[in-house]
Amino acid sequence: MAVGRDLLGKKNHVISIIGDGAMTAGQAYEAINNAGYLDSNLIIILNDNNQVSLPTATVNGPAPPVGALSKALTKLQSAKGTAKKFGEIKPEGSIFEQLGIYYIGPVDGHNIEDLVHILEKVKDIPAMGPVLIHVITEKGKGYPPAQASPDKMHGVVRFDAKTGKQTKPKSSTLSYTQYFAESLIAEAKEDEKIVAIHAAMGGGTGLNSFENIFPKRCFDVGIAEQHAVTFAAGLAAEGLKPFCAIYSSFLQRGYDQVAHDVDLQKLPVRFVVDRAGLVGADGPTHCGAFDTTFMACLPNMVVMGPSDEAQLMHMIATAVRIDDRPSCIRFPRGNGVGVTLPFNNKGTPMEVGKGRVLREGSRVAILGFGTIVQSCLEAAEILKGVGMLVSVADARFCKPLDGDLIRKLAKEHEILITVEEGSVGGFSAHVSHFLCLNGLLDGNLKWRPMVLPDRYIEHGAQSEQIEEAGLSPKHIAGTVLSLVGEAQDSFHLLNL
Repeated sequence: MAVGRDLLGKKNHVISIIGDGAMTAGQAYEAINNAGYLDSNLIIILNDNNQVSLPTATVNGPAPPVGALSKALTKLQSAKGTAKKFGEIKPEGSIFEQLGIYYIGPVDGHNIEDLVHILEKVKDIPAMGPVLIHVITEKGKGYPPAQASPDKMHGVVRFDAKTGKQTKPKSSTLSYTQYFAESLIAEAKEDEKIVAIHAAMGGGTGLNSFENIFPKRCFDVGIAEQHAVTFAAGLAAEGLKPFCAIYSSFLQRGYDQVAHDVDLQKLPVRFVVDRAGLVGADGPTHCGAFDTTFMACLPNMVVMGPSDEAQLMHMIATAVRIDDRPSCIRFPRGNGVGVTLPFNNKGTPMEVGKGRVLREGSRVAILGFGTIVQSCLEAAEILKGVGMLVSVADARFCKPLDGDLIRKLAKEHEILITVEEGSVGGFSAHVSHFLCLNGLLDGNLKWRPMVLPDRYIEHGAQSEQIEEAGLSPKHIAGTVLSLVGEAQDSFHLLNL
């Protein structure tokens, strides 16, 4: 933006604000290096609140920041005085000065008078070049409950303003994240080669629980997903069994490494793709819409999606034993459905590429991938209420597909509907490819895909987002009714 302003002859100021957590990512330094070389006027505000590693819902309170950057910023904070005087650049400057950025700081970010004074001074210098103002802040400043528990106030639900106590809906089941962690711990107790990697999200991915038991086998690399993937690849190359747990939308940042450093070399990294699908209040930036599409297109990748928490545990056990290629397991934000769990949370390895039929019917088959299978079963109950019995199958694998299962569904039914909580190009695309190559669409079979709409879905409750996406049980049932010629019943159902 600063270069664009200069090329157009504009005189506005460009300000970039970045947190210390984001500064652990390589792109930040690529940009700073480029800014120092181009020498355009640019104000960078580094908000340093000692959160290089996010303390999200940790087991024993806030996690200490990790990495050399945290140490460097702490060292800068301890420098005497609140800010360097203008014009004073010492021979041994900060890392920012060595990259051609004029450094000012550290500055007390809660002293508004000083902060405004510095910003006005920087603004008034006509040819300053790139400037970084190192601002020290405290997370939750001014609100004691937040200051005392930054791990509990990173993202909030409804809470008591006086006490800070959050009101969360009660559930009889744990989150899929917690089931994953418990299953991985059970596997790791019997296999010392299992290690875990996360990118500053020990709480969010459940791996803090793992780290409590295996502190030397869990690695927090900071907010650096690209490095997390290649770090896991290195561990796999040495014969370990790495589980790399990253949110679906964050894994997009490390996709080049997934393709080149892992899949191309057939390294058995196990990717645990949390927050797959719609994520509710976190909105489109955290929505895991694309992981099935971008993981399943890789030649060597095994792609799994559990329909419930027990299936998740079986898939963890399966991934442990996949030693000749990479694999990934995707699961959503939210809680399990309450099925019976394997003994001691230790799953049974599955045959790779095999799904299962959950419900036998006629005329219509619904093939789901992932936890959306639960909605398919609910849709089947709705249809049973109007006298229609449909088959429901759980694909379990997007890659490799269960060809025998798909052939069976296609040949024994008039209509096949595939359902997934993912984008165009994912599971349904792989099924359609299989159907076409095997001539299964050359006859009378009607096939319809149900996927997320080709747009970003804004913030809202997960249930509201599912409704907006047209993937609720009543939408699935309505699609069935419309395909069998009961359009009026379908319209009535969708408008209840």
